[in-house]
Amino acid sequence: MNYLYALVAGLYLGVPIALTATVPTKLNYTLFNPTPPSVMRELSTDRPDQTESPYTVDAGHFQIELDMAKGSWDHDKATGNDLVSREQNFANANLKIGLTNSIDLQLIATPFNSTEAEDRVSNTTIKSTGFGDFSTRLKINVWGNDEGDSAFAIMPFIKWPLPVSAIRNGKTEGGIIFPYSRALSETMGLGTMLELDFVSNGAILETEYFTTATVSQTFSEQLGGYVEIAVRLIPNAPWQSQFDLGTTYGFSDDLQFDVGANIGFTPDAPDLTVFAGITWRR
Repeated sequence: MNYLYALVAGLYLGVPIALTATVPTKLNYTLFNPTPPSVMRELSTDRPDQTESPYTVDAGHFQIELDMAKGSWDHDKATGNDLVSREQNFANANLKIGLTNSIDLQLIATPFNSTEAEDRVSNTTIKSTGFGDFSTRLKINVWGNDEGDSAFAIMPFIKWPLPVSAIRNGKTEGGIIFPYSRALSETMGLGTMLELDFVSNGAILETEYFTTATVSQTFSEQLGGYVEIAVRLIPNAPWQSQFDLGTTYGFSDDLQFDVGANIGFTPDAPDLTVFAGITWRR
């Protein structure tokens, strides 16, 4: 009865009343005080499209997003070249850990990589294999994690300077990502992203710009798909553009399978990339 009196008085006087006993909050959940399964968000991933998601992993839970297999192919015939490049990756992993209700930590490793460059002019082939780069990212949701039709996040990241190899340049690099998403209808969504990459050219860090736009469609409770445009701008080099498409299938609330392809639009973009992956949340 006291709550009723307070509510009536608050409405009459124009004073907002917070009935904390009846309004649940997720702000108190942390890595060491996990979010209960009953109030966790729907599974949201940074794959399979190239557009990152603005939604974080719930506090105290982890999520692994895995490229089971990924292959790229490119044939460069510009300025008299005849160079065929092939790349295969296996088990590229992004391990996410929910630190708070709006922040997660991401550990990214590319353990199994194989590249091959075939120069058909000089009739030579160079092959390289090995462990790739290791990166960490921090995703900070600014709004929309648990409510609303839109969401936005900030994602700073760093690539650590592992020893130089045929696969790695051994440089400290990093950047920042700004992902945004919006619901277009109950079954369709829009995602966009702007990414600034600080990349070493050997002497200094240069800034590359990467931007994407993706439209996703839910076809059923388990099946979804997307189409995407991705553009990369590199200093003193031609711009690169890709058209991407793929599909996802959810086996459960915490397990999702995906396949997709990225198709190069411009000469400097890889001609074709295909992949299959999986996401599991705990």
